[in-house]
Amino acid sequence: MMRKIISFFFQGLLLVVPVMLTVYIVYKMFVWVDEILPYHPFSGSGVIILFAVITLIGLLGNTLIARTLNDWFHALINKLPLLRTIYSAIKDLLSAFVGEKRKFGRPVLVKLSKESNIQKMGFLTQENMALLGLDNHKVAVYFPHSYAFSGNVFIVEKENISDIDASSAEVMKFIVSGGVAFPGGKNDD
Repeated sequence: MMRKIISFFFQGLLLVVPVMLTVYIVYKMFVWVDEILPYHPFSGSGVIILFAVITLIGLLGNTLIARTLNDWFHALINKLPLLRTIYSAIKDLLSAFVGEKRKFGRPVLVKLSKESNIQKMGFLTQENMALLGLDNHKVAVYFPHSYAFSGNVFIVEKENISDIDASSAEVMKFIVSGGVAFPGGKNDD
């Protein structure tokens, strides 16, 4: 009897905890945005205002005046080594996910050694390694870690990679979940 109760408890945890954590994180995000903006007529309006302002900045960013200001800002940042490093790292990371030149757009399998059939999933990030003085037979592959916002970049032979026929988002979800979340939402429950 006690085993059944404990089993039902853990089953309840599996149903409740993901929902509650998601609601809590979204709620905290709304509260945080509302707190950083000085004017917000109702709870949650800060997110709407922030979305509108960022969208407006994106729209204005395509004008000639904005491009001139952007060029001036980049020239200034390039003169300051520490700020240039921080700014370019953040900009590159964001553009890898949401920019026009997304870097995690090509999921691949990498054969880890010629002696075994063990493969690792990752994302091809650079096909030309000439800037590092490497030959054209090598590519850069990013391997995200499971249950973390981190990963490693490995330089591998082109012959050791093969494309994965799935969306980048599904492959990232699969890797980050430790292989639990199947691409397309198909699980062997």
